[in-house]
Amino acid sequence: MAKSKNAKKVLDSYTVKGTHKIVKAGDCVLMRAQDSDKPPYVAKIEKIESDSRSNVKVRVRWYYRPEESMGGRRQFHGAKELFLSDHYDIQSADTIEGKCTVHTFKNYTKLDSVGTDDYFCRFEYKASTGGFTPDRVAVYCKCEMPYNPDDLMVQCEACKDCGFHPTCMNFTAEQVKKMEQFYCPDCSSQLGQGDKKSRNTHKSSPQHELKPESKRRKR
Repeated sequence: MAKSKNAKKVLDSYTVKGTHKIVKAGDCVLMRAQDSDKPPYVAKIEKIESDSRSNVKVRVRWYYRPEESMGGRRQFHGAKELFLSDHYDIQSADTIEGKCTVHTFKNYTKLDSVGTDDYFCRFEYKASTGGFTPDRVAVYCKCEMPYNPDDLMVQCEACKDCGFHPTCMNFTAEQVKKMEQFYCPDCSSQLGQGDKKSRNTHKSSPQHELKPESKRRKR
């Protein structure tokens, strides 16, 4: 029985054109945008197939950047934040530019340094409705905004679970980085030991120690 001209073969891997980089199903990749002025698209490879003419296609699940979603980019969205969408597509493997890594939000915040090809995802996005999963996330500070890993935050020495933006507390980032102790307004008033500024004393401190570690409330 003759083979169908449209017969497809599932491939275990594909070598990115013009490179020695190998991608497989499950990998996250950068894909060339039609507009050369735009950054590459980010997608997760679901399947790699080759047809009878050795043309390689990839089935991908797209990641959306915040500005590509219905609601647009918001203040708490990180510069490297992506949404895993329910939008699937078939693309030529020739449009793959290279591999990238899409971290979980938790793992991203633990990186010592963020590379060009590092991204993070904390939401799944339904492209047809603009809905997100989860639809509620922890919020911080008196401004009650979700955590943006690009923004410096300071942790209260007393309650521990409160993250605050320096600007919301009338401090500069440089002042916060030199603090030996910081007390939020609620804890400061409860302590009753002089005025707030005298208790928020300073010393040199690494920025990563100032990030909040626990939730306050859901939004």
